[in-house]
Amino acid sequence: MLQHITIPRGPIDLSADLHLPDSTDDAAPLRAVVLSTPGSSVKEQIGANYASRLAARGVAALVFDPAHQGQSGGEPRDLEDPYRRGEDISYAIDALSTVPGIAPERIGVLGICAGGGYAVHTARTDHRIKAVGTVVPGNMGTSFRGFQPDGAAAALDTMAAARTEETRSGELTRANWLPDTLEEATAAGLTDIDTTQALTYYRTERGRNEHSTNRRLSRGDSLLLGYDAYHLVDQLMTQPLQVILAGRIGNTGSYESGMELWKLAPNPVDLMVIDGAGHYEMYDEPEYVDAAVDRLATFYLNNL
Repeated sequence: MLQHITIPRGPIDLSADLHLPDSTDDAAPLRAVVLSTPGSSVKEQIGANYASRLAARGVAALVFDPAHQGQSGGEPRDLEDPYRRGEDISYAIDALSTVPGIAPERIGVLGICAGGGYAVHTARTDHRIKAVGTVVPGNMGTSFRGFQPDGAAAALDTMAAARTEETRSGELTRANWLPDTLEEATAAGLTDIDTTQALTYYRTERGRNEHSTNRRLSRGDSLLLGYDAYHLVDQLMTQPLQVILAGRIGNTGSYESGMELWKLAPNPVDLMVIDGAGHYEMYDEPEYVDAAVDRLATFYLNNL
C-alpha cells in the first residue's frame, strides 16, 4: 500500500510517500523506517526501490523529497544543504510518529549513498532513531573536498567571489550533478564505469524522473565542503548500525566511507559486502537490491 503524505517543515511542506505492508495486524503497531536518499534523487527513484521492498517484508517505510528539491517546497530550488537534509529526516520522524498504526518508539532510518551520511549525522543527536541502516554510504564533505584540484580552502575563496557576483547580479548559478548525456560524458573524458552507470541510471529511461533536475545550486557547495557526516559518531551514535557495501570498489568512495563508519560506530551490528555489485547497481539491480533489503529487514526486525 502506498500513501502520499505531506510533512510540515516550518513554513514549507515536504512531499512524501509512505509504503505500508499490504496486510497488517491492527493489534501490533508497525516498525517503520525513514529513508534518506542520494544527492540529486527524488522519492520515486532509489528510495522507492528500497521502501517498497521493506514494506513487502513487514516494515513500513517513508521516503520524501528533500526541502528545495523534487515536489517539496523551499526556495531557492536545487539547494543541497547537508544540514537541512538532516533536519528533513527529523521532520519526517515527527510526521511518521503521528501516523496511526506506527510505533513511534520503533522508528529507524535507512540512508543510501549521500543519504547514508545524512542519516548517520542525524542519528547522532536524534535518538528517536533506534536503528541506523546504510547502503553504500557516502560522506559528502569528504567527497566534495576530494573533488577540488587546488584544495578545499582555495575552492572556498573562489566560491566566495562567485557569491558576491551572484548577489550583485541577482542571478543564481547551478551546476550539473552529472553530465546530461553519455555523449557529454565521453566528450569530457568521463568514461569510467561508475560515471557511466550513474548516467545510465539517472539520465536514461531506466531511472530518470521528471522531478529530478540533475542541477545543484552552486552556493550550497561551500556548505558541503565544510561538512563531516561522521563528526562525533564515535561518541554520540549509540544506535545499532548496519552497513551494506558494493563489492566492486570504484571511484565513488562509498566502500572506504562505509568501512570508516563501521570502525567509528560504537554499536556496529552487521556488515555486508555484496560481491560483484557496483555502487550504482545497488540502486535498482534486483539481484543486489533484494539481497540488501533481505539483510536490512532482518536488521530492523531485530533492532526496532
